[in-house]
Amino acid sequence: MSRFEIPAKPSPLSVDFARTALIIIDMQRDFLEPGGFGAALGNDVSRLVAAVAPCRAMLTAARAAGMLVIHTREGHRPDLSDAPPAKVARGPLDKRIGARGPMGRILIRGEPGHDIIPELAPLAHEPVIDKPGKGAFYQTDLDLMLRNRGIETLLVAGVTTEVCVHTTVREANDRGYRCLVLGDACASYFPEFHDVGLRMIAAQGGIFGWVSTTEDVLAALSPSVREMMTASPHGKLEPAA
Repeated sequence: MSRFEIPAKPSPLSVDFARTALIIIDMQRDFLEPGGFGAALGNDVSRLVAAVAPCRAMLTAARAAGMLVIHTREGHRPDLSDAPPAKVARGPLDKRIGARGPMGRILIRGEPGHDIIPELAPLAHEPVIDKPGKGAFYQTDLDLMLRNRGIETLLVAGVTTEVCVHTTVREANDRGYRCLVLGDACASYFPEFHDVGLRMIAAQGGIFGWVSTTEDVLAALSPSVREMMTASPHGKLEPAA
C-alpha cells in the first residue's frame, strides 16, 4: 500500500496504513461514567465525553480499512494480587481499587465498571489488552502482537491524556514505534493537563511522537480505503483477523 502524509505537529508524518494500528486506551465505564473510579476520585467525568465521538469516527474508519484495532483496559484481578499495595492504598477505604461501587468493584476485571463503554465496544476479533498499570506495554503481550503483525506506527486515542495515553506513548517510543496521537480523541479530567500533555509529546522535534486530529487522519485514510476496495476482487473490505 502507498504511504500517505498526515498533517501533524511538529511536522507531517508519512504513514503506511497497512503497517499501522489503532490503539484506544481505557475508554472504560469506570473512567467515563458516574459511579466509577474517576468519579470516586472527585473528577468531573463529563470532561472525558468529548473524546467519545472522535474515537468512534476513527474506530469506524479503521475497521473499514481493515486496520488492526486494539483496545486496552486498566484493572486488576479480583484478589488484587497484581495490584501494588501503594496503588490500592490511595484514597478513602470506600473509594479505593476493589471497593464496592455503583458499577461493581472499582477497577476489577469482570465487573461492569471495568468494561469499555458501549459506544466503543470491541468486535469479537479485536484484541483487548487488560493491563495492571498505566502503560499498555507493562506486563502485557502488546509488543508481541504488534511485532507479529509488522506494525510500525500507532494511532493513539483514549483517556486520560497525561496518564495512560502519555505512559503508553512513552513506552512505545522506547520500543521503536512511531506514535501519532489523535489530540481530539483524547481527553483529561484536567483540560490544562490535556493541553500540556499533547505539547510535551510533540516538543523538541517530536520527542515522544506526533500530534494530529481525527479529521486529518480520516482525510488521509479515505484514499487508502478506496485503494484497498479497488484491489479487492470482490470490491468490498473484510475485517482484519
